Amino acid sequence: MTTFTLLDPLALGDLRTYLGRAGRVDNGSVRLIAGGGILAVYSAVLYPAGLLDESPTVLGLRTFALPRMEEFDVVAPLGSLLQRIDRADADSTPNEPVTVTLPLEVNSATWAAISPPRGGWVALDAIQSSQLHAVAREGIHEVAESIPDGTGEQIVHRVRSEVWGRPIRGAEHLPTGAGFAALTLGFLGEEEESVPVYETGPWTRLSTKRGHVLVKRRAWTLSR
Repeated sequence: MTTFTLLDPLALGDLRTYLGRAGRVDNGSVRLIAGGGILAVYSAVLYPAGLLDESPTVLGLRTFALPRMEEFDVVAPLGSLLQRIDRADADSTPNEPVTVTLPLEVNSATWAAISPPRGGWVALDAIQSSQLHAVAREGIHEVAESIPDGTGEQIVHRVRSEVWGRPIRGAEHLPTGAGFAALTLGFLGEEEESVPVYETGPWTRLSTKRGHVLVKRRAWTLSR
């Protein structure tokens, strides 16, 4: 049985909020990696459905400090993890560490098999938060208009992949799905803020003080 301990109920609440937002995008699984006093929690926003799917992989990432030296790398069902968090919160004490028991691990999340590099990131030109807000809102409207009620899962995925896989005008190394991830996961602040952008190999990272968006481009869509 694997557990992890966060600093206090406030940190647990931050994790619950993040997972709740992630679940509204993809209510499947999350990947949790603990090591070096940090818990990294990855969630999926967009990823290829098969070898012929040209969609980029777009992941959200929040990190949390661990008061204990714990090490693990697991993929857990998001809904079950939220239930465990609720139980831990009910038994928690203000300003005291709180321990969460992880649910049974799952192995069906294909996106969780890839890991973003930890080093080698090179800074690119920053992008304005307002631009990410705009492309996300435009895409959300387009997806809603293109998918009537009762649409099959394959068509839904195709529409989402087409909309969120498009490059952002003026920042073609980023798909519009990066803006969608940053907005829906709660990583964007005021619209006048600049969002730092980094790159290494096929990976691009948008980083704010609220979280990170990681994008892995498909090999045949490399822009450089």
